[in-house]
Amino acid sequence: MSTFSLDPGPDQIAVRDWLHGFAADVIRPAAAEWDEREETPWPVIQEAAKLGIYSLDFYAQQYFDPSGIGIPIAMEELFWGDAGIGLSIVGTTLAAVAVLANGTEEQIGTWAPQMFGTPDDVKVAAFCSSEPDAGSDVSALRTRAVHDEATDEWVIDGTKTWATNGGIAHVHVVVATVDPALGARGQASFVVPPGTPGLAQGQKFKKHGIRASHTAEVVLDGVRVPGHCLLGGKEKLDERLARARERAAGGGSPSSRGRNAAMATFEASRPAVGAQAIGIARAAYEVALDYAKTRVQFGRPIIDNQGVAFQLADMKTRIDAARLLVWRASWMAANNQPFTGAEGSMSKLYAGETAKWVTSQAMQILGGNGFTREYPVERMHRDSAIYTIFEGTSEIQRLVIARAVSGMPIR
Repeated sequence: MSTFSLDPGPDQIAVRDWLHGFAADVIRPAAAEWDEREETPWPVIQEAAKLGIYSLDFYAQQYFDPSGIGIPIAMEELFWGDAGIGLSIVGTTLAAVAVLANGTEEQIGTWAPQMFGTPDDVKVAAFCSSEPDAGSDVSALRTRAVHDEATDEWVIDGTKTWATNGGIAHVHVVVATVDPALGARGQASFVVPPGTPGLAQGQKFKKHGIRASHTAEVVLDGVRVPGHCLLGGKEKLDERLARARERAAGGGSPSSRGRNAAMATFEASRPAVGAQAIGIARAAYEVALDYAKTRVQFGRPIIDNQGVAFQLADMKTRIDAARLLVWRASWMAANNQPFTGAEGSMSKLYAGETAKWVTSQAMQILGGNGFTREYPVERMHRDSAIYTIFEGTSEIQRLVIARAVSGMPIR
């Protein structure tokens, strides 16, 4: 007889406790320094690599955990430590997911290990999708990839923006348009190997939050990559383009149906991003709870006041609700259940909004202290803001959910 349980098993608990210790002992003591420096925390990444946390094997084990909650547990604990450093440690996984979602077994085996390097020679990878004039509207990408049949190479030209690890990455995964007439369905993903001429870092962004994570433009000027760098292979691409053209010829909309290279990556990563937001929210809640129990005003701890106590009750409730949505979506993905109700978008939407709200409430509970850098909640509040913006804004998530529940092409 099967039973229903929300308790993580012993393997998940062991991983959770291990990562929590790393977050508490290594990430948190370094968080303020790297936030101020606004630089990639290479020493922390290397320490994570030496312990086996920053490695393809570790993330593969969590990704293929049959419960589905291996990745969410890992993300929550690392980002409980610090979001900027956490993103520096896990940012490579977005490029890895792009290869896993779109690549062949041979491509996965070739490129995924190179993205991480070794503990003695750490590398990072970058997923490049957004462009200066195309953020949420992935169908508007202008970066072009043209096939040179004479050499079996793809020539890529364009500018990408908001790329985590962009320009400093060992391996870049680039989404480009191969047939502009097909809109989003005319796109494909390409691996740009290390040292490829024509790829350069553009502007590095100075950000409001997650400042220890490197974010920059990537400029591609006549970048030539071998044919085997097209994720999925040319035969598969040609078949997909042919189907899209048939729909267009029959009066259908080629850009509104089927799989898209960038969206396939985001669909797979949304619950994990939601788990990151939960880690930030939980960290801020714990600081606020501890402060409320020890801060004395008018002769008693401020938590004795219902106004503060009720705030904390709502914070804890929303964090737990967000985690349940993330775990549900993650379990569904692990069991090959499609997000017919936009469950992935629901988890990312609610977790992101929760992180922003909880960190704001934490600052309010700490009062003036919450506004200073003497306490970490102001940094957590800055870090949380991106979770209603990147990998699909809250508005885009609501659009996806609304389309799913209504069956209507809402714009």
